[in-house]
Amino acid sequence: MGAHARPNRIHRTGVRIAMVALVGAALPISAGGLAQAATPDATHSADENGRQGGEATGAQDANVQDAPQINADHAFLLDARDGSQERELWGGAKADESVSMASTTKIMTALVVLKHPELLNRQITVKQEYRDYVQKVGGSTADLQTGDTLTVEQLLHALLIPSGDDAAMALADNLGRGDTAEARIADFVHQMNVEAQQLGLTGTNFDSFDGVSQGNNHSTARDLAKLGQRAMLKPVFADIVQKKQFKTEAVAANGHIRYYTWNTTNKLLSSYDGALGIKTGSGPEAGYALVFAAERDNRTLVGAILKDDQGRFDDATKMLDWGFAH
Repeated sequence: MGAHARPNRIHRTGVRIAMVALVGAALPISAGGLAQAATPDATHSADENGRQGGEATGAQDANVQDAPQINADHAFLLDARDGSQERELWGGAKADESVSMASTTKIMTALVVLKHPELLNRQITVKQEYRDYVQKVGGSTADLQTGDTLTVEQLLHALLIPSGDDAAMALADNLGRGDTAEARIADFVHQMNVEAQQLGLTGTNFDSFDGVSQGNNHSTARDLAKLGQRAMLKPVFADIVQKKQFKTEAVAANGHIRYYTWNTTNKLLSSYDGALGIKTGSGPEAGYALVFAAERDNRTLVGAILKDDQGRFDDATKMLDWGFAH
């Protein structure tokens, strides 16, 4: 599920990222291929790969050792070089298996929105339906309040920092085409799939604007790393996903000012030197997911992890350390 589980050049701002706390005007509100180390099994140690009796050749042992030692099989790492191209560094045994991607879906949601930068200042009024939807699916929320008016750019912050499903629905409902909310949302999801095809993400399909799957919302670690790399070419996106916290204000339905504070769901921003983002995800079917980027010594690496456990940030750290050493 896309909600967090209850469970140019790459933009090189010191990107950091963000969980939600929200303060109301009058009443406080909180809201909470690839160089695969030469073998398909190179993600794990020899014992984890089930080798019998230590009979592996010296070359096999070297290949296994020369890979990030992580838990996730659905993992992929690339070197973004100057941002306009990428060099594949390493992939896990299941880097090309399509699985549920949870809220990492919202990277594409944002990318579709940013195809129309002229709309960033457009004002959108929060509908009760957006709050009802979050309640219905048990989704992650930016705790947008009914009747508040926010810009598209503010909603992108609400989408990417606290991973608000309410913000995702607001964007899809207002930027899709159609006479009904259902038609507009369907059109927006269609735009997400068209963009995926244009980017060559052959293992990816969207049936959701936020990752709350209808049964056919899936991607691969390879595709998501490439998607993350392309999204980071957008300065607005790269600027947002670096933020650990974002504070803003909106006009409430009663004309008063409401103050919002959104905190990141991405712990890597606080724990890894040079971290640039990008997006977390989790859910009962998806497990824990993470698309991430970091910069060191004028190199930017972008990676993706799917179907991991709560150690996804540790795995990402190991992948980045390995990548910067290669």
